[in-house]
Amino acid sequence: MLRERFSDALKQAMKEKDALAVSTVRLVLARLKEKDIEARPKADQIDEPAIQQMLLQMIKQRRESIELYDKGNRPELSAKEKGEIAIIERFLPKQMSQADMEKAIRETIATVGAAGIKDMGRVMAALKEKYAGQLDPGQASQAVKKLLSA
Repeated sequence: MLRERFSDALKQAMKEKDALAVSTVRLVLARLKEKDIEARPKADQIDEPAIQQMLLQMIKQRRESIELYDKGNRPELSAKEKGEIAIIERFLPKQMSQADMEKAIRETIATVGAAGIKDMGRVMAALKEKYAGQLDPGQASQAVKKLLSA
């Protein structure tokens, strides 16, 4: 389904002559092709959750670039990266709010039966499986650590 959305978005961006959208979707498709090639011995293509993780990684990379561009006083490059983030986010499910994320983490901790920080891996695995693409793994990790160590 996401693969179809990428190709549809590329066609639409080309029709609208939206250069930023065309280049961004092409970058996504190129990265997806790389991931498919990496997964070849095991499978022909990566699955939807893996695609969502890939998109989150791409967004994270762009946020890091924005910080560097802002420090380097390059607002035009920073604006381009922000535009790319907005385009990539169109393909992801709606991100959880901080309150929703904390509620989901508490429920997962109860479901998994986590008692301490040593159970963090099991909690994170369950969160990634159930809420793939809906929460930022970095923020979730910090919240899980805080809740399990309390």
